[in-house]
Amino acid sequence: MCPLWFAAGIARPKHGLALATGLQAAPMLCHWVLGVPAARQGLMGLSLSFPTQAEGKAVLITGCDKGFGHALAKQLHAKGFTVFAGCLLADKNGDGARELKAMKSDRMQVLQMDVCSDQEVAQAVDFVKRTLKEPEGGLWGLVNNAGISTFGEVEFATLDNYKNVAEINLWGTVRVTKAFLPLIRRAKGRVVNITSMLGRMVSPSRSCYCISKFGVAAFSDCLRQEMYRWGVRVILIEPSNFVAATGILTADGIDKQAEALWSGASDTVQEDYGREYFTRHVALMKSFINSGLKDMSLVLNDITDALTSTHPNNRYNPMETYWWVRLQVMTHLPTAIADWLYVPGATL
Repeated sequence: MCPLWFAAGIARPKHGLALATGLQAAPMLCHWVLGVPAARQGLMGLSLSFPTQAEGKAVLITGCDKGFGHALAKQLHAKGFTVFAGCLLADKNGDGARELKAMKSDRMQVLQMDVCSDQEVAQAVDFVKRTLKEPEGGLWGLVNNAGISTFGEVEFATLDNYKNVAEINLWGTVRVTKAFLPLIRRAKGRVVNITSMLGRMVSPSRSCYCISKFGVAAFSDCLRQEMYRWGVRVILIEPSNFVAATGILTADGIDKQAEALWSGASDTVQEDYGREYFTRHVALMKSFINSGLKDMSLVLNDITDALTSTHPNNRYNPMETYWWVRLQVMTHLPTAIADWLYVPGATL
């Protein structure tokens, strides 16, 4: 087994850390000795792969109303892909869908798509089949991006909170993937699933979200192993904090969720935790609204690489150095040590 500092290079994004030059050979050695795929990128972000041609290839993206999905649709279109942009509010002429339609390009196809609706997903498949210039050639890429975020400690979160987040983040991903897999297999293409660093490590008050993202990661890992025989690559994108860039959390949304959490809690929970503690916690969540990276290019470029590289990584970690180091600590060190370092109140 590679030592920890060897393994650290495996999931590091291609814009990697500027480590000592002598360490660049470490992942390459792992590759030749142990067959570790990540040696393609190296600790310095060295890639041995070459881009595939976008011309003639089509990609479907979910969640294109805003955030990563909206920006990615534009970026892939600019690179020559035909883009099927699934929008939740396309039928209501939402801002994001309207902006993409305004491009008036045959290679930008905007379609109504609620990932929680079997009917709308089936209609999306039919639309893609009818629109592809060469349906027998299949669909090159599927990017499962649609998702929501929420918060709430376990004793405040209801089962409906858990189910609602999972229905979009997890079951939406499964539903869309199963529907489009025959087209992806035909093209020997790519399935790119957007999870999160919280799909591999956890954080207090984020259990609803973490469960959904851990689930997508497990689903993707299983699917990746099943799809090798078909020549299909299944890839995970695990971003860190891009709340400021995506607007996935808003003050109004947090206030609404907070009121529902408090009013839905039992008298015992309200008394034991206290309103003051709860209010401080809500204020903490609001402080995250403008936190994180404001530039989405790290994520967009990693997704683009996953779709265009002849040898894509199985995982990409677009994130700041702090979060990358924390992810390695929380996934490689004993949990007692990781908790002691990062969780208030934890003891060794």
